[in-house]
Amino acid sequence: VQLVESGGGLVQPGGSLRLSCAASGFTFGSYVMSWYRQAPGKERELVADINIFGGSRNYVDSVKGRFTISRDNAKNTVFLQMNNLKPEDTAVYYCNARAWSFDYWGQGTQVTVSS
Repeated sequence: VQLVESGGGLVQPGGSLRLSCAASGFTFGSYVMSWYRQAPGKERELVADINIFGGSRNYVDSVKGRFTISRDNAKNTVFLQMNNLKPEDTAVYYCNARAWSFDYWGQGTQVTVSS
């Protein structure tokens, strides 16, 4: 099982980034996919999740209207489009796959929002 995140980096406030998470080794289309983040000194928090068909999406209040989660089941990939980024969005972003008793994590990608 592998979840490989990419797309992180350094961006100025107000900028955009698109994170990708490529999955392999399990039946991607059967898993709820989520993005979490963890800032220095803080607990990991759920940013957004999307159900197996992509018809239901949930967001933490602080990113509503700015972030969009999506998935491509044909390509085993989940995305997080992040617009109007703020310094408080700085964190390591993790991809998560969850179904039944299975719970998989990626290694994380750093997002830094700074001028």
